[in-house]
Amino acid sequence: MTRREFIAASIALASTEVALSAPPAAAAQASGPIQLPPRSGAAVWLDLDQAQLDAAYTQSYFAPNQTQVIERWTQASHIALRHLEPPRRAAYGSAASESLDVYRCAQPGAPIAVFIHGGAWRGGSAREYAFVAEPFVHAGAHCVIPDFSWVQDVGGDLMQVAEQVRRSLAWVWRNAASFGGDRSRIHVFGQSSGAHLAGCLISTQWADYGLPAAPIRAAILCSGMYDLAPVRLSVRSSYVRFTDESVQALSPQRHLDQINAPLIVAHGDYETPEFQRQARDFVAALRAANKPVELLGAHGYNHFELMETLGNPYGVFGRAALAQMGLGAA
Repeated sequence: MTRREFIAASIALASTEVALSAPPAAAAQASGPIQLPPRSGAAVWLDLDQAQLDAAYTQSYFAPNQTQVIERWTQASHIALRHLEPPRRAAYGSAASESLDVYRCAQPGAPIAVFIHGGAWRGGSAREYAFVAEPFVHAGAHCVIPDFSWVQDVGGDLMQVAEQVRRSLAWVWRNAASFGGDRSRIHVFGQSSGAHLAGCLISTQWADYGLPAAPIRAAILCSGMYDLAPVRLSVRSSYVRFTDESVQALSPQRHLDQINAPLIVAHGDYETPEFQRQARDFVAALRAANKPVELLGAHGYNHFELMETLGNPYGVFGRAALAQMGLGAA
């Protein structure tokens, strides 16, 4: 995928087939976080009508600078690739999309950061997130970024996508020694739909994959979705084939008993109200189940701006990730 193609695809990631008229960017900057459109119909989820719910699961509605931020990610990745050793490309399955990039640090037996990228389940690629790897490598950790199928390419079946991500994690655990990693120190980080998929990782029954019950040391889930019930009712159902089975199986909040890793759940206060609520409700459910969890609220960040900070060892997301791994900024 070329830079131009990636930017075009990324801009469309959270767009909808329903016409949503976004508020003027200048007005949003002057008055604070963007608000949902006025309610004009019957409630379909909580107190939200259909147009409001669609807006609440459409990132571009709440981030008028989406294009500029994604362009910065792309530029940062081009720069990072000039300063990092070329990643080792390895296959964890037989499909063309079932490969991953391993960015190695110099230290043997180093911890491993596994980053699951976002893109509304229908876009993005590992190579375009090289900027995420650089702070981990310089701080003394390997960084693994898997590719996986876009949901529209597997008939809208999100179960297949989640299965690929699980097999990528299993590959990391089994092959850690081959790239100098310590499989007892695997940390998972995910953002947006990648945070949802990372949530599926931490709530997996790993014995089914021949792994120990808790192969993940800890995780940070940033700006994600943890119960798919409202997502199923939103415009995202136009390209994801949600079923009762998939909503139940792929909602981490419904599998708290399987979660063994300490978590940080993060969101920005300029994100959509539903993404903020999803984070708060997931944290509340985890605390009620006596699971170790921290809620990290980032003031002044929208969905894309907060993601960008993972590539900065002094940024909100980046600092939290390195600290969770017991590493400092290089």
